[in-house]
Amino acid sequence: MLLRQIQFFISIVDTNSFTEAAEKNYVSQSAISQAMNALETDLGVKLIERKNRSFQITTAGEYFYRKGKALLSDLDAIKNETIRLGSDEEMVLHVGYINLYAGPELSETIAEFSSIYPEVHISVQSGTHEELYHGLVSGSLDLALNDQRRAFSEDYVNIELKNAECIIELSDRSELAGKDKLEVSDLAKLSCIIVSSKEQRETEAEYYRNILGFTNDFLFAETQEEARLMVIGNRGFLPIEAVGKLPEVSGAIRRIPLYRKTRRVTRKYCLFWQEARTGYYIEEFARILQARLK
Repeated sequence: MLLRQIQFFISIVDTNSFTEAAEKNYVSQSAISQAMNALETDLGVKLIERKNRSFQITTAGEYFYRKGKALLSDLDAIKNETIRLGSDEEMVLHVGYINLYAGPELSETIAEFSSIYPEVHISVQSGTHEELYHGLVSGSLDLALNDQRRAFSEDYVNIELKNAECIIELSDRSELAGKDKLEVSDLAKLSCIIVSSKEQRETEAEYYRNILGFTNDFLFAETQEEARLMVIGNRGFLPIEAVGKLPEVSGAIRRIPLYRKTRRVTRKYCLFWQEARTGYYIEEFARILQARLK
């Protein structure tokens, strides 16, 4: 069984025509037919049932088509990555992470990755969910550590990391600071502090309002450091998620788990990257970060 025969068969199915498949591959129609006959003889099964001038794909043919197309896609990716690895161009890995994350795992991953692959420069940026999503779509990011707000797409690699538990940071002077756990309804009279760029404020507020159920007024901070100063000043509460190991905070801040009725509020965090951009360094960085977050 030759790779060329697989390519011919996939072209026949994609174009639904022996003639168009021949034109697409710059060969004669008889060459396409001979290749198909040889392929079926080699496999010992029929992939196509011919009926006069039309044909129908068999069950075996449908399976072979799906697997063959995936194989060709993998071969293209292998070729492209091999060429890239063998080039003399500086390699840059663009990594994005959601601005709610503040653990040490990402920096530890960068340190470990850089010691193994010193030829790769790592560019890191944080952002809201939407900013990271659009970074992946545009190609300005190679991979992103992000929460899941959309259904998984087959165009992306989606590695589920963990269900991060939601925690509320409050001033120790808040009347709620003595509680062991908080319900969403307990926070109704307080302002919700969100870390967001100016451009994404309304989008983030809508998400917290409609998905997490916060009906509060919203205050905004550009960074987590600014948000925590607002918490210390007792201006509101800051929802965070335990994606990895949480950093220590000022003794003036209380951390209290958030519940909805009797269940902890959680959000799923994942690593995402475009399937078409899959490469050795992306997979290696993802592997190391995944191990750190476990």
